[in-house]
Amino acid sequence: MSFLMRAPKESASWTWDLDGVKEAGLESVLAVAAQMSGVLRRHGLLEPGALEWTWFQIGKGGLGIHSRLSLVSRSLDEPTLADEMRACRPVGHPQAEMGAVTVFGSGAWIDADGEARTEYRLVELMVSPDPVLGPYAELSVYHDVWSECDFRGQPHPAVHARNAPRLAAALQELDGLLGVEAEPGERTSFGMAEGYGLEAPELIDGLGPDLTHQL
Repeated sequence: MSFLMRAPKESASWTWDLDGVKEAGLESVLAVAAQMSGVLRRHGLLEPGALEWTWFQIGKGGLGIHSRLSLVSRSLDEPTLADEMRACRPVGHPQAEMGAVTVFGSGAWIDADGEARTEYRLVELMVSPDPVLGPYAELSVYHDVWSECDFRGQPHPAVHARNAPRLAAALQELDGLLGVEAEPGERTSFGMAEGYGLEAPELIDGLGPDLTHQL
């Protein structure tokens, strides 16, 4: 298997409630994103390439406007980054506020033959500066390499053994970094987080569910 199918919904996600642990505000969550990205980079899971976020206005809700900022030749911990992001505020909406910020980039997964392959958006990291709900961070995965079966329902033990432990190690390190344990996200038809991995699929005659019609 050298081509990865990406699910339209996450196959697992983990959320860290940072309220009372980190300050709300853009500078604070960007610092968190920089630290978390450092952990994910060391495990080969994410090399940040861009930031993307939405805009909303209190009393109106989401404005349907996205901004994107490249991280090529720069890093998440640059002191001017927060001001540059604020400068992207839509001209027609001077009271607009920034929503959650997603860190996009590439990561490496390992195929059944042991060859490392690069995949864009292998994992997605999101941080929110929400001053009302409190800051939080979320990590999501959308591919089947972390699960015991692929999206066709075929067991792939070699792929799982080469990738799932890397994700588990990164998640465990992130818990230690943030000082709070991650909470599993909601179940989707593609799976759910369980501990530092994905919940084992229910097997029938040795096969998991075939999810290809939902891709």
